[in-house]
Amino acid sequence: MKQVKAKKQLGQHFLKDEGTAARIAATISEGELPENARQWGEIPVLEVGPGMGVLSKYLIDTGRPLKAVELDTESVEFLQKVYPSLDVIEGDFLRMDLDDVFPGEFALIGNYPYNISSQIFFKMLDYKDKIPVVAGMLQKEVAERICSGPGSKVYGILSVLLQAWYDCDYLFNVNPGVFAPPPKVMSGVLRLIRNSRTELGCDPVLFKNVVKTSFGQRRKTLRNSLSGLIQPGSQAADMEILSQRPERLSVEQFIELTKAIEGK
Repeated sequence: MKQVKAKKQLGQHFLKDEGTAARIAATISEGELPENARQWGEIPVLEVGPGMGVLSKYLIDTGRPLKAVELDTESVEFLQKVYPSLDVIEGDFLRMDLDDVFPGEFALIGNYPYNISSQIFFKMLDYKDKIPVVAGMLQKEVAERICSGPGSKVYGILSVLLQAWYDCDYLFNVNPGVFAPPPKVMSGVLRLIRNSRTELGCDPVLFKNVVKTSFGQRRKTLRNSLSGLIQPGSQAADMEILSQRPERLSVEQFIELTKAIEGK
């Protein structure tokens, strides 16, 4: 059967290595999940960007309810012919209402298009109470950024916003040679598991604004970068951490800072 042509504008790099595909699929299986997350090893799965289905094949083999969302019409036609049992949704993941995909919880997985990977994870946060497990492959530096902690040069907005709700683990590297066409960068596979937090204890919109504003001027101290949000004489104005740069603060410290700005 004719292969799908990778489209640069869609950021397509098709995984061709079967061993890597099997390894990625296993990251959300009951046997591979940490003991505290085993209960999510049998929930339905949504795959983003299946391409030619090299990962889909191993997800189908698990027997779990599976749907795949694909924007590329050529890929959709290929998948429908090669994997007729696969429920393929033709559409843009970033524009989808995920409540319409599965009524309850589901796992999210994919070889995520590198050009929109950050947007995918920001959208996932909007459905965090439906998505207890997330795994997949993306550009190595983005995967490292998501999983990095305070003090790291790559710790940033995605790190804080995702780690507020998920335990994030970088699992393994993937070399460019296992793709067609090969990307110019290394890839990395990660897994995110929903933590026990049910609320931040502060305004989530303000929290996001504080984090984004802080890292938007990451070379400045928080006192300078957040000057537009902190009222003189307020509780927040006297906090010692304002002398720090944003990459030094933990998630909990960002939450406490947001509470103080909010006046809680």
